[in-house]
Amino acid sequence: QRRVHEVEETIKRIQQHKGVQGVIVVNNDGIPIRSNMENTATVQYTNAVHLLTQKARSTVRDLDPQNDLTFIRVRSKKNEILIAPDKDYNLIVVQNPAE
Repeated sequence: QRRVHEVEETIKRIQQHKGVQGVIVVNNDGIPIRSNMENTATVQYTNAVHLLTQKARSTVRDLDPQNDLTFIRVRSKKNEILIAPDKDYNLIVVQNPAE
């Protein structure tokens, strides 16, 4: 119960940052469990990020089996996707870096 409250508070805090367009929490099966984005965008980001995170984690471990992925930042012309993979969940933040 306490952990759920901490997650909710973290999401609220992130959403208040300038430029944040969306926050998505995804379980390790790639299923979104929390999102403030519309459903179509949530599914689109979740699917793409899930594959990217798996590939990035495997690449990091291939280079050094003792290492692990801690953060991914992808910046495009339109927005920036920040991914914080954890052992149980992945946090995805979509933001407009220009704001």
